[in-house]
Amino acid sequence: MIDLGKLTTEQRNPATTQIDCCSTEEMVAIMQAEDAKVSEAIRKILPEIARAIDATAARLAAGGRLFYIGAGTSGRLGVLDASECPPTYGTAPELVQGIIAGGTVAMFRAQEGAEDDETLAGKDLATRHFTKDDVLVGIAASGRTPYVIGGLRYAKGIGALTIALSCSEGSEIAPLADIALTPVTGPEIVTGSTRMKAGTAQKLVLNMLSTGTMIRLGKVYGNLMVDVKASNHKLEERARRIVMQGSGCSREAAVQALQEAGGQAKLAILLLVAGCTPAAGRQALQESHGHLREAIRSFTSCPVQMAKAKED
Repeated sequence: MIDLGKLTTEQRNPATTQIDCCSTEEMVAIMQAEDAKVSEAIRKILPEIARAIDATAARLAAGGRLFYIGAGTSGRLGVLDASECPPTYGTAPELVQGIIAGGTVAMFRAQEGAEDDETLAGKDLATRHFTKDDVLVGIAASGRTPYVIGGLRYAKGIGALTIALSCSEGSEIAPLADIALTPVTGPEIVTGSTRMKAGTAQKLVLNMLSTGTMIRLGKVYGNLMVDVKASNHKLEERARRIVMQGSGCSREAAVQALQEAGGQAKLAILLLVAGCTPAAGRQALQESHGHLREAIRSFTSCPVQMAKAKED
């Protein structure tokens, strides 16, 4: 028997016990007041989130991958975060992956029974050739989902980095992870509806984790997504604007530099700022492990190298 009464996310919220009797304006005011508590819950665990970012970035820099695993809303949030990484940061689809209990169909139609199988997660990870070099983030608002527990145990057993993201105090998944992220958002507006405050908190934490990791991997210059994949007209225009903002050049110069750089905004900025050739720019970026600021510094701090780069 599952004792839901012990879970923070299953408690009744005293502020909303009469919400069905409120006017609509009063209702949304209560919702907004409850949602405002999410930010404070996350603020309390910022040191742990920073640790998770640094540890994840180190694994990915060494050739590992990042996996999210969850069921229901938690699983969908992981899949969503993973799917945004390739267009935003130019990553390979395999680098950040989301796994949801019940498979792809569960993204669009609830497969609630799938979360009860603790062995299924290990099989799903094995299918994706999950290794000790990878990172697994187990996501469960309640912190007790068997599917997520099974995934974390599997990952821990082979020596992978494990991170647990839950919203309940004393969750079952926290002790199974190397790093536990537990923004305690309190009882939900509608009792047990963890797609609300808990879901919002999970989304915000995943935003921080993936964005912070990509920044540490050199995917961001200043606050510009310099590895953006220009896969449609909007993103092509964004790439031009990124080059203009990152180098201070005109639109015409940005278009030309992007052509010379094969559409790569990061390389285009380097060509404009350092005045180097595409070949020299690619070499500098390779040597700096993709960090544009460091690549620029390698030219501007060495006049001889700068002159050679222009001649190559």
